[in-house]
Amino acid sequence: MHPLRVRYQETDQMGVVFHGNYLTWFEIGRTELVRSLGLSYIEIEKSGLLLPVVDVDISYVSPTRYDDIVFICTRIEELSPIRMAFHSEIRLAEDQAAIPQPQWWHEAEPPGKLLTKGGTRHVWVNRDWRPARLDKMFPAVYERLQAAAAGVVQEEGSE
Repeated sequence: MHPLRVRYQETDQMGVVFHGNYLTWFEIGRTELVRSLGLSYIEIEKSGLLLPVVDVDISYVSPTRYDDIVFICTRIEELSPIRMAFHSEIRLAEDQAAIPQPQWWHEAEPPGKLLTKGGTRHVWVNRDWRPARLDKMFPAVYERLQAAAAGVVQEEGSE
């Protein structure tokens, strides 16, 4: 779970978060999840492997407003050697007085009121945009992602 305070620039004329900003927040959640596992998109991409988004699903449950503190909750929903899917939820923090520290989302139900939910689906490709197998190109990365998808907490620095 990654905390975020809603900035004024993220809201629209109706006083709620503009719908397109949730996709940016989903990306923040994916990036921070990968980082918490001791992995780096930059290093993976330098090695010739890319993970483009091929599908997005999003449902807006309740409005998010300026200055709200929210959690971006992201987990790996599906993983295969060539595909990956993330589930994301935006939840209102129960304590609006302080921004909490980021933490791993491993509970069945993260804390806070559900505001938005959805997911992104991706495929692994090489620099020529041809399908690539993560398990063949980076077996250690694939194993770490498999453990995370199974709910095994292996945060950076832990073995």
